[in-house]
Amino acid sequence: MTEHATDLAHFDAAIAEAKGAEAAYLALEELVRATVGAKLFTVMTVDMKHDLSRRAYTSDPVNYPTSGTKPINYGPWFDTVHTQKAYFIANTIEDIAKVLFDHELINELGCQSIVNMPVIVGGTLIAVVNILDVAGHFTPERVQLIRDVISVPAKLAVLAAR
Repeated sequence: MTEHATDLAHFDAAIAEAKGAEAAYLALEELVRATVGAKLFTVMTVDMKHDLSRRAYTSDPVNYPTSGTKPINYGPWFDTVHTQKAYFIANTIEDIAKVLFDHELINELGCQSIVNMPVIVGGTLIAVVNILDVAGHFTPERVQLIRDVISVPAKLAVLAAR
C-alpha cells in the first residue's frame, strides 16, 4: 500500500477540498484510475429503507448518465453485493451478461470485466462503486488492491457526497 501513498495523498487533498458530490466522486475516480485502472467508473447510491437506487456519478455521461431513482432490482447480483456484502467480479463479457441487462452496451464501450464494490456503512449498503475495464483486467492482485486502497476512500467519498 505504501507504493500508492502519493495516490492516496492526492485523494486526501482532493476530498478535503471537495464541495459537493461531483467533486467527491471525481476524487475517488481519479484514485481508482491511478491505482487499478478503469475505462468506465460509476457510483450507484442505495436507499435500502425505500428500496431505491440511483446512478449518482458517472465517468461517461453520454452512455451512462446520472439518473433519478429506480426500484432496486433484487436477484443474484444483489444477493452478492447486499446479502453477502461481497464484491461482484467478472472478467469476461459472458459472465457480465449473466447478471447485467446492459451487457451489450458495456461490451460496445470496450469493457469486458467489472468489479462492483459494495459500500457498507453501519452494516447497511449505501452505495456500489462500479469499476469496468478490458477483459481479464481484474486479476486477484488488482482486486486485492481495490480492497486495500480503494475501500476506505470509497466510504469517505460516498459519505462526503451526501
